[in-house]
Formats: sequence, structure tokens, C-alpha cells
Amino acid sequence: MGVDLPIVDVAGVSRARRHPDWLKAPIAAGESVRDLRQLLRGLNLNTVCEEARCPNLGECWDQRTATVMILGDVCTRACGFCAIATGRPTWFDPDEPRRVAEAVAAMGLEHVVVTSVARDDLPDGGASVFAATITELRARCPGMGVEVLIPDFNGDAAALRSVMVAGPDILNHNVETVERLQQPVRKRARYDRSLAVLAQAKANALELGREAYTKSSIMVGLGEERDELLTTFRDLRAVDCDILTVGQYLRPTAEHLPLVRYYHPDEFAELGREARAMGFRHVESGPLVRSSYHARDQVPDADLRARRRAATVGPDGRVAPGPDGRVAPGPAA
Repeated sequence: MGVDLPIVDVAGVSRARRHPDWLKAPIAAGESVRDLRQLLRGLNLNTVCEEARCPNLGECWDQRTATVMILGDVCTRACGFCAIATGRPTWFDPDEPRRVAEAVAAMGLEHVVVTSVARDDLPDGGASVFAATITELRARCPGMGVEVLIPDFNGDAAALRSVMVAGPDILNHNVETVERLQQPVRKRARYDRSLAVLAQAKANALELGREAYTKSSIMVGLGEERDELLTTFRDLRAVDCDILTVGQYLRPTAEHLPLVRYYHPDEFAELGREARAMGFRHVESGPLVRSSYHARDQVPDADLRARRRAATVGPDGRVAPGPDGRVAPGPAA
């Protein structure tokens, strides 16, 4: 059913292979893609869509959705699966939260995802910038869904609490893979610490008297076993994680971790059924699924989704103007 890899030649080098047909994604082209790229470039903003070479960029940008990446485009960690540049960051701009909110207001989104590179060079890992960005988004785009995909802040409880005080609707932190493969895949991250981040986020939300969903993502195809995946699902439910995404790992370059196996769409469907049976409130499981894929549709509260869409989309189906009266052309996010 799935496709096992790799085929190795006599020199010990994996041969180049075509992806299976079910992994074909739309090409990133069209008016909406050009408009969104121009808007983000004009405000000097990065997107993880481009930096991480996401295969869904064409589909998402054509629908005028994007995951904004704050705190620069150089990461302090060298994870074995990730295409984002690694090094010593020098970039920091205290005005970035305002510019992010300005871009999002211009797009008229009903749900936005904000993520970042890991910034272990900063005392709080960048948590204060996440908090400031959420605050700016709330001020400019009241009623819009705000999701943050955060690093682990090196387990700093005060840093995470500052993000939760700002009031995200969804706190997303990815375990990425099963416990056995954490070290080669995630380098400086730890499985138990990631579970603790998700648990603390829920505890903070309860303490602050507001509802916040938690979310995590897993890649498959790195050599994990099925039982290990199911154990990871159970571990996430044990810390009351609400939303799970499961997608296929695709090797960005020859320098990254090798791809061991392609999973068939039927296997993703079965993993999705298993996860839902464990009590996740929403599960996305498919070959091209990534952490932020269809993020606006992952909010478990259907009534809340409908209210947000009504607030951001006019009766003609076009994006409603933002609070500043600006609106980018194109279909609703």
C-alpha cells in the first residue's frame, strides 16, 4: 500500500525518485499568489510557506491564506527535516507585530496563523514578540481567529504564560515525530518538554478563565512504526491536545534526513480514524497535510467559525474591508 524507500545505488547514494501521484500539489501561480507575495514583501514580512518550501503554497495563497513567520528567517536550531536556514540570527525588529497586524487586516482573514523560527539567542525565546503580535492582531482585527505555532521556549514557563495571557484561540506546538526519533529529527527539542508545553498552555488558559484549543502535528515516513504513532496520539490526548494534523515528510534536500517511506492516502485515512476514536476534537490526516493546512477549518466550534466568516466575508462572497478600510483583492480566506 505504502511505498518503502530508499533504493540505493552501488555508490551508496539514494537515487532520485518521483513522488507518488497522490503527492502532486498545485503550482504557486495566479493573481492572488502575486498579490499576496507583493503585500508581504512590501511590509518586509516572512512566511513559513516559502521558507519551509511547503507543497501547499499554491493552494493556500490562491485562497489568500498564509502562515506569517516572525522573528526573522534564520533559526538557531538545525532540525533534520526542516528547510529553514540555520545560523546565528541578527534580525530583530520591535515594529514587526504592528506590520504583521497591518498585513493581516489588509487581507481580511477570518483566521491567521503566526509562527517563528527558534530563537534560543533571546532571553524569552521570542515569546514577548508572539504576545505583542497577538495583541496587535486583536486590536486591528477583532473577532478574527488567532493561532500561534510556537517553539518550546526551552521549557520557560513564564515565557509560555506571557503568550497565553495575550489570548490566542489556538496554541500550536508540534511534537513532529515519535519519541524514539526525536533526537535525529528535532535536535535540541525534547518529547517530554513538548508535551509539557501543551499541558501548560491548557492549564494557563483555565487559570486565565478563557478557552484555548491546543494543537500538534506529526510527520510520517521517517522510519516510525505504526504502534509508535498510536502511542504518540495517546500521549497527546493525555495532555488534552484538541487538534492533530498528520502529514507526509518530504525531504527538502539531500542534506536532510532521508525519506524512508511514502504512506498511501488510505493509510492516512486509517490513522485519522484511529485518532478521532481517541477523542481529538479535530483531525487532519493526509499526504499533503501540514500543521497550518486548512487551519481556519480546524477550530472545533462550528458556530464560532460561521460567525467569523460572516464578519469577514460580505454577502457577495468577497473579503470585507479591514478596520482601516483597506482590503486586498481576491476571494475570501
